[in-house]
Amino acid sequence: MAETSTNRASTADDNNYEQSTETTSTGIGAVFRHLTSKPTTTLLLTMRVATLTFTFLYLVPLTSISPSNLYQKALVSNAAISALRLHQRLPPFRISREYFYMLLVEDSAHYLFYSLIFISNQPITLVLLPIALFSFLHACSAILNVSNVAGITGASKRFLENILQSQRQILLTIALAEITLMPTIIFAIIAGLASIFTPFMYYQFVALRYSSRRNPYSQQAFHWLRLSLQHFAMSPRCPSILQTIIYRGIEIVCRFAPQIQQ
Repeated sequence: MAETSTNRASTADDNNYEQSTETTSTGIGAVFRHLTSKPTTTLLLTMRVATLTFTFLYLVPLTSISPSNLYQKALVSNAAISALRLHQRLPPFRISREYFYMLLVEDSAHYLFYSLIFISNQPITLVLLPIALFSFLHACSAILNVSNVAGITGASKRFLENILQSQRQILLTIALAEITLMPTIIFAIIAGLASIFTPFMYYQFVALRYSSRRNPYSQQAFHWLRLSLQHFAMSPRCPSILQTIIYRGIEIVCRFAPQIQQ
């Protein structure tokens, strides 16, 4: 009887230990260890949430902070994210042709340049759409990882998974917004919201995105827009003058499109 009681006590202790181990492997403690063990990832998540917050407050004026200040804060936050990502992906800085080539092909360098283009101009709302969507997409991915570490299940996790499954549509939306921003800049110059040099600098950004090796969505967006416009131009409902403008515009865009190395 004594031996049986001892065995039962030992089994109970083992069960308690397993439950204690399971509890410590998930929950707040596990999340804290996960966040502290990856400080760069945690910092990136914090800055992406900040970008989303500044963008939301710019669109919905819930504070006394001026919209232009919030606009600049969102761009600065995006620039900091891009600089940190560059620090992660690039080797130590050195003055060489190879290093600057590696810099130019990095998507993070493109969006650092993007922030620098618009940070000194007057606010243009469409400018914030690409960086906000990127921050939203990457923040959802990071929060899903934290949810997995914490052992969270249910509707919130399924929502994050559905967002990530829609990644292609979100990235195409970003590419279309970046393309649409070029004519928007022209109107912004007329309205006195942008510098005369802004479209020339922004063309370089669009060319870099079009040539991106890791993100083909800019090329896909241009191809989709071209097919859509050609289909509309061939429609009997399209006036001849508009048809001429569409074909002339396509010709100009194709002429300035960068050559893609296979």
